[in-house]
Amino acid sequence: MPMTASAIEDLLRETFTDAEITIIDLRGDGDHYKAVIKSDAFAGMNRVRQHQAVYAALKGRMGGELHALALETGPKE
Repeated sequence: MPMTASAIEDLLRETFTDAEITIIDLRGDGDHYKAVIKSDAFAGMNRVRQHQAVYAALKGRMGGELHALALETGPKE
């Protein structure tokens, strides 16, 4: 069963409590999303580390319940 945008956001908020998060359903199919995450937790991290932190926050759901997730991450401005 695919994940909803709100379920993705809930998981991300558990880790990135200060974040500005926007989840976009790219195809309207509940299977392909884009997440825009701005958090102070990303300060000093390169993009690869930021994305690894997001995948860790999703607790193994990538590739299963969550098929595709494009990421745009960075520290708050």
